[in-house]
This record gives sequence, structure tokens and C-alpha cells, in this order.
Amino acid sequence: MEIIIISVAAFVVAILTFFSGFGLGTILTPVFMIFFPVDLAIALTGIVHFCNNLFKLLLVGRKADKQVLIRFGIPAVIAALIGSWLLLNITDLKPLFGYQLFGRTIEVFPVKFIISMLLIIFIFIDSIPYFNNLQFSKGKLSIGGALSGFFGGLSGNQGALRSAFLIKAGLSKDAFVATAVVVSTFVDFTRLSVYATRFTKAGLSDNFTLVISATLSAIIGAYIGNKLLKKVTIKFLQLVVVIILIIISFALGAGLI
Repeated sequence: MEIIIISVAAFVVAILTFFSGFGLGTILTPVFMIFFPVDLAIALTGIVHFCNNLFKLLLVGRKADKQVLIRFGIPAVIAALIGSWLLLNITDLKPLFGYQLFGRTIEVFPVKFIISMLLIIFIFIDSIPYFNNLQFSKGKLSIGGALSGFFGGLSGNQGALRSAFLIKAGLSKDAFVATAVVVSTFVDFTRLSVYATRFTKAGLSDNFTLVISATLSAIIGAYIGNKLLKKVTIKFLQLVVVIILIIISFALGAGLI
């Protein structure tokens, strides 16, 4: 049943990325967190995201700007290692606090609390026009790469920061898209390599069928979404998605999921 639910969710989420203004990882990560521990949910989402990026890489990767890749991509990969390592290490920390709710004790672990806060922050970054229009000078590419890579490794959220820094790199539209895809693919590969040291313990080996199904569903959803409407934001739908994601994030931070 989980395979069906998550595959349908991946399909719908991939379509929503074209209508809501959110990236695949931003919406899909909270969905996975309903069914799996935080670290495994981020890893599973990372695999779906990585496979989706490989598909895009085959289509546009050759148009990436090599100079920007070096200045932005190398710091991103190094920082992704640090963020991924941090995620795995905060998973084992003791609960921050606990409380009673409806007769049961609920414990809030650091990893859930931190990831929930990051999800809320990136949800607002993705949805508020001010942040969508935020841009940084070309001289800060290395800083931007490090920040996007670090948060990509820690929580899987990297798109908003990556775009804010790359938009001022003087790239053509095709080079911008291709460079972003290449950087994202390398960050995904890096963080998945770190997560892999824990995959067996976390139970990933039991979820290969789910990952394959979710990946194919996401690719089909992205294809259909692209055909239906290309990058048009529907405000009401975006608001609904924001509310749902915030509810899930708060529930995660409160230890309810």
C-alpha cells in the first residue's frame, strides 16, 4: 500500500512542480517523512531527485557553463559532504524535549526539529515573491555554491539558493538551466554517497521497489505537467500546497510524525 500511495504522491507532486512554483524535493520530502524516518525519507527523496536530474542531464547537460560549474559546483560538492555528514550524526542525538498529548508521551528529536524548521524556511523562500526575485552578485558564486550544497546535503533543499546565486552569473537561459541541473546532479550524487554509509541500517535495501516506482511516477508526472502547462504558477494551488507543507513540517517538529 505504501508503494501505491508514494508513487501516486510522486506523480502528483511532479505535476504540481509546474503549477505551484515548488521543486520536486520541497514537496516530496515531507510526503516521504510521513512514512519513513527523517534520514531515510531525505535519502529516498534524494534518489528520486537524482534519477530525475539524470534524465534532465541527458537532455540539457552539454549546455552547462564550465567556468561557473567550477566556481559554484566545487564548493557545492564539498559543502554537500559536510551537510550530509551532519544529517547522519544528528540522527543519533537524544530527544530535545518531550510532552504529553492525549495520554501518550511524545519525544521531539533534534533531527526532526531541525529539518522541520528548514522545511518551513525553504517553503517560504520558494513561495514568497521577494525571495524568488532575490539575486546575488557574480562574485559570490563560491559562497552560493557552498550554501546550496550544505543545505542540499542536510535537508535536500538546494534549488532556491542555487537559483538566487546563478541568476546573476551572466548565463543564457539554456546555460542557466543546464548549469543548475549539472550542479544539482553532482550534489545529489555526493549526498547519496554519504547517505549510503547508512542505507543498510536505515532499511533502504528493503525499499528499492518503492524508489523505482516513485522515480518512474515522478518522471511521468513531470512529462505530463510540462505538457499541460509550462511553469505557470496558480496562486490558489500554491497557497494550498504551502498550507499542507507547513502543517506536515510543524507536525514533524512537534514529534507527531
